[in-house]
Amino acid sequence: MPFRSRRAPLQLTEEERQWLQHLSQSRSEPAGRVQRAGVLLRYHGGESVSAIAAHLRTNRPKVERVLGKALALGVRAALADLPGRGRRPTLTPEARAWVVHLACQTPTTLGYAQELWTTRLLAKHVREHGAAAGHPSLRRLGRGTVSKLLRAQALQPHKVRYYLERRDPEFEPKMQQVLHVYKTVEVWRRTQAPADLVAVLSYDEKPGIQVLAPTAPDRPPGPGRHPTWDRDHEYVRQGTLSLLAGIDLLTGEVLGLVRDRHRSREFIEFLQVAHGHYPAAARIRMVLDNHSAHISRETRAYLATVPNRFEFIFTPKHGSWLNLVEAFFSKMARTLLRGIRAGSKAELKARIELYLQEVNADPVVFRWKYKLDTLSVA
Repeated sequence: MPFRSRRAPLQLTEEERQWLQHLSQSRSEPAGRVQRAGVLLRYHGGESVSAIAAHLRTNRPKVERVLGKALALGVRAALADLPGRGRRPTLTPEARAWVVHLACQTPTTLGYAQELWTTRLLAKHVREHGAAAGHPSLRRLGRGTVSKLLRAQALQPHKVRYYLERRDPEFEPKMQQVLHVYKTVEVWRRTQAPADLVAVLSYDEKPGIQVLAPTAPDRPPGPGRHPTWDRDHEYVRQGTLSLLAGIDLLTGEVLGLVRDRHRSREFIEFLQVAHGHYPAAARIRMVLDNHSAHISRETRAYLATVPNRFEFIFTPKHGSWLNLVEAFFSKMARTLLRGIRAGSKAELKARIELYLQEVNADPVVFRWKYKLDTLSVA
């Protein structure tokens, strides 16, 4: 005699059957809902619990739970988990807070050699010391749970993000002085102030320009063969050069010297170039940083020989980003120095000087815009 199920049959309306049919074939619904819809359809079609479990690759208890909910609470209730189901959390809120508190400390303060936490080290420390701290639920804490706790608080104690502390107490006043110079230049440019009365230079050095000599010739690109230049990875270091440059903020012209070093001697040489370049009646204002060469005894001695000729406006400490010549250096690094090879210092020096000539043949005026609208020129 064949086995006959004692479970009541599942009655479905045509609308419910079509809805379950659509749900069981969905590719966007959660997999659990899709599987439960299939269970209800097959049971409604007369299949046994074992056959349904085998066909859907699940187990009998799961199928029976779905059918029990459908018969007791309805079709739609059977597709969702009952409230309160699932594994109860074993970590108390106090234990979670303690783990987060540990993550916000450095391992060195707790006697470890490491500077930063790893999830493995943090989990090990928590397991060993959690019970003593009053959190016995942490005795079996794993790395995965540590990661979840940190991720929930948006913490990444294994990473370091750098910032720059303002160490100049006069940062704001000095910044305002530099910005006032840029604002004045904008006004002069609009009103076409006489160029023989004033010159404004943004000056800095670009040291450490490497002279890299090739060890093999470059291979040029060719259609169908090499889309790019091919270059040997090896090179020979021939030393470094320094570029001392000032960009005229009114005309865009660049004054530059290429030297082996950038000491007071080279800075004074640049001042002499600027002194000879501009009319004798012009006052030369220079925006520059507090490099030792700019305020050395030798520099002050030279400035005493040309009184009232130069006026220095110093950027605040860690405020080199305020100096417009840095924009020129950035452009130069992208266009000239990127991937450059030179057989000697003399060759690289000649190429940099040629680049400066090309820039001055069609000068570009660099303009500062950030916060200028908040300033007024008396």
